[in-house]
Order: sequence, then structure tokens, then C-alpha cells
Amino acid sequence: MAEVKMVVGLGNPGGEYADTRHNMGFKVIDSLAESLGTKATRRKFGAHVGEGEFAGKKVILVKPWQYMNRSGQAVATAMGFYKLDVGNLMVVSDDMAIEPGRVRVRARGSAGGHNGLADIIEKLGTDQFARCRLGIGQVPGAWSVDHVLSEPTEERASLEDAVVRARDAVLCWIELGIDNAMNRFNKPLEQEGRDSKGGSSD
Repeated sequence: MAEVKMVVGLGNPGGEYADTRHNMGFKVIDSLAESLGTKATRRKFGAHVGEGEFAGKKVILVKPWQYMNRSGQAVATAMGFYKLDVGNLMVVSDDMAIEPGRVRVRARGSAGGHNGLADIIEKLGTDQFARCRLGIGQVPGAWSVDHVLSEPTEERASLEDAVVRARDAVLCWIELGIDNAMNRFNKPLEQEGRDSKGGSSD
């Protein structure tokens, strides 16, 4: 039986949130679904779910279809259904503490103030799962909610590029593991640009 990997992208449901900074996780799931020739549209576990295959592994794509701070139950339910260990889970989210357009992969860690990650950690009872975070930049605290729930402006192109890099980072994790994904994608944007001139990984 093929190994199963689950990728969860965080966002808020509804058309009014579709293009906001807080929905970067959903965008990465959609990009992954396109790459795998599937769609994450089947309603299951309180989420939108898709299934595909990559590198000889079964890949489950999950978009929790609850508001951000209630993402955890859908993830816990899906993990239980597939009887997965947290080592087979990757969560993709936005992150205000990272510069716009940069991607950062980690094997584990705290929620870092992200309500979606915090709820997943609470519902799973552990923070020992991989995550891929896409930078959306920082703003003064009083305006944080407005920032994450509004659409990107001058940084839009950088965020679109980050979605592609995050997709590739997740595929690298699926195929080669977390250490390879971190070594390849946790670089300054300038270095990523130099490394990619020899050819595209798309």
C-alpha cells in the first residue's frame, strides 16, 4: 500500500476572502491540485478535499472549510480517518513575520500567533508536524486583522511567485523529506533567484 501524505492549506471560506493575504494556504492547495491533475472540491471532514499521487505516494489535499480559528477539527478528523501519523502532515499558511514572497519550511514549531495553526496544534495535541509558511509582511499590530483580510497590492506578484515556490517545496517534502525541503527552499529570495537561473523546477 502506498504511503499517504496529507497537505492542509489554511484560509477562510467564501468568495469575499478568496484573494486575501490570509488565504495563501488555499492558493497553494489549488496549485498542488492542478499539478497533480485533481481538484480539492469534494466535501468531507468539514473541508474541501482532493486526492492525487506523486512520487509513488498518495497525496490528500485538504482545505478546512471553517473560519481560520476553527481549522483544527477538520484536520484532526481527516488524520484519524486515514490513520496518519503527524510525520505525514504538512500545513501551509501565511505568516506576517516573514517578508512578502519568501517561503519558509519547518519540521515543527509553535503557532507563532497564527490562529489556524494554533487550533490545529490544540486539536492534534502536538506541534510536531511540518509546515510551510508564506510571508505576507508585517504591519503595526492595530492593523493586523485588516492586513491579513485584505487583498495584496504592490506585493501581489511576489505572493503569486511564493505560491509556486511553496507548491514546489511541498512536492519536495513529499518526495524527498523535510530536510531536503528545508535545505532547498529556506533561502533568501536573492539566492533563490540565482539558484533557479540554471533551469526551472516547474
